[in-house]
Amino acid sequence: MNTADTHTLDQQGLLKSVTAIAIAAGQSILQVYHQSGAIEVEVKSDQSPLTAADRQANAVIMEGLRALAPALPVLSEETRAAEYSERRHWRRYWLVDPLDGTREFIKRNGEFTVNIALIEAGRPVLGVVHVPVTGVTYCGADTEGAFVTAADGVRQPIAVSALPATAQTLRVVASRSHRDVRLDRVLEHLQQTFSGVDEVSMGSSLKICLLAEGRADFYPRLAPTSEWDTAAAHAVLAAAGGEIVDTDFSPLRYNQKEALLNPDFLALGDPGYPWQRVLEGCLES
Repeated sequence: MNTADTHTLDQQGLLKSVTAIAIAAGQSILQVYHQSGAIEVEVKSDQSPLTAADRQANAVIMEGLRALAPALPVLSEETRAAEYSERRHWRRYWLVDPLDGTREFIKRNGEFTVNIALIEAGRPVLGVVHVPVTGVTYCGADTEGAFVTAADGVRQPIAVSALPATAQTLRVVASRSHRDVRLDRVLEHLQQTFSGVDEVSMGSSLKICLLAEGRADFYPRLAPTSEWDTAAAHAVLAAAGGEIVDTDFSPLRYNQKEALLNPDFLALGDPGYPWQRVLEGCLES
């Protein structure tokens, strides 16, 4: 199958194939997760952790995606990235985080995922987020909608929750491992704006999936992330009716620059809610 051939396989077929690859990667992760004793950790040049599970999952995914679409480029956290001089010509490519939430994996708290996204013209048009410990899989595509599949195989459509302009309560998701003064300022601002702010802390791209399921309304991320951290869940959220924007409220885009770091971003369950008015004055550095 060449690059053009991914168009001949409809998004429903792609979702099924990519889901199978993500589940297989999750099974390889669990082999390490359930070993006795502490998990061995290396520290990469960017100071992020690396384990045998990251490597094993990456190998499974790379093999699976190359079999699915041999000519379609793959950009993975655990594979050396192509130079931007090459990447900038990619219209369609896979963007992968074989094990998102390695810190949570090391803690063995279950809050880590396998992330696989298909990017087209800078937009995530298809994504799969698999949770190895629970067996739950989130998936979505721009022409198919978004779904969650339980460990027993029961599949249900999901959608974001509408937020009325008169809303008095807000459900906010925050990172478990990355908190700073700016995030605290946003949360304090929201607590003054709404009569009730329910905060949930969680690791990995599961935070974005909570919005896609309609279980949360807002996720501000004012700390560094890489493009592979967000793309798959972004695709699921967009398919469910939500969006991710930067702090200027422009939609988050991928492969637009040499660096693979995202800007600070806001994940929105209901993009039609007047977020700019509500957040005015609290997002400055």
